[in-house]
Amino acid sequence: MTTLTTAPVPAPGDALGTSAARTRSAVLERQIRENPGRFRVLTGDRPTGRLHLGHYFGTLHNRVRLQDLGVELFVIIADYQVLTDRDVADDLTGHVEELVLDHLAIGVDPERSTVFTHSAVPALNQLLLPFLSLVSVAELNRNPTVKDEIAHSRQSAVSGLMFTYPVHQAADILFCKANLVPVGQDQLPHLEITRTVARRFNDRYGAVFPEPDALLSDAPLLLGTDGTKMSKSRGNAIALAADADETARLIKGAKTDSERHISYDPAGRPEVASLLLLAALCQGRAPEEVAADIGSAGAAALKRTVTESVNEYLAPIRSRRAEYARDRAYLRRVLREGNERARSVADATLAEVRTAMNSHY
Repeated sequence: MTTLTTAPVPAPGDALGTSAARTRSAVLERQIRENPGRFRVLTGDRPTGRLHLGHYFGTLHNRVRLQDLGVELFVIIADYQVLTDRDVADDLTGHVEELVLDHLAIGVDPERSTVFTHSAVPALNQLLLPFLSLVSVAELNRNPTVKDEIAHSRQSAVSGLMFTYPVHQAADILFCKANLVPVGQDQLPHLEITRTVARRFNDRYGAVFPEPDALLSDAPLLLGTDGTKMSKSRGNAIALAADADETARLIKGAKTDSERHISYDPAGRPEVASLLLLAALCQGRAPEEVAADIGSAGAAALKRTVTESVNEYLAPIRSRRAEYARDRAYLRRVLREGNERARSVADATLAEVRTAMNSHY
């Protein structure tokens, strides 16, 4: 893999930083098409439940796109990041397997991509210690993503694990020397900490790590069935694993408004617009076109259109998921082989780090 030379990123969270990241992402997209072998991507999820349509159209289908273009893909299942959540930790194996199932069902190919877990790669986690020495408590305190996660954590106290999550994420990205990280705008501060860690390590000990670029996506914002952010914890999401009847029930109960004529107006009619967008994404059309087809037929016709579109789109994904679910031994093999590949990469990186830090004894 060729390490890219990256341009400095302005302070995360401001308009200039986001604008620069978008400009850079457009350049990166061209480079990916021209030479995908230049890139190594790290992406992943915390195993807190089944993935849903918001995840799929927001990030998952982009992972498969990058893989199919020829980009080297590492998918981390961040099991260490849910240790503070007893609801999840009590069935961690089950949640991890559900995530593997979802990824296989959407088209992640374990022969071309590496799917692995935090806890199975000791050298990755060992990088957290020297990385923490490069970041101040004040910098972690200022991270808006950490503040948001703490606010929504439902924890009575903030654990050290949660507080240091951005540095742990830096270890996730840098252990494999990923030079490209697909993120949403809200994740830019996390990635900037990774870039800071890489830059400070290289300045102090010598060039070891690339400063990874953000690949900003224009991920559509899909609202949950209650009109708020789609979330596993809020029970307002349509899981990829949901069957056709459950999907129909969830969409039937989705919030709309009292206006009969259906129009695409994200600002004025966000719930209706989100349903139109979901149908449009599944149909490969513009939401305005879907709205024009429905016209004055009302919310019932809108929900019927969305239900049919979603069920048709998800049918092959659900079929593959059911097939993989019947072979739990295969799921364990995918993880075992992915963990072995990740360990090999992490061990080599840690050896470089030890050499650079003069701690090879």
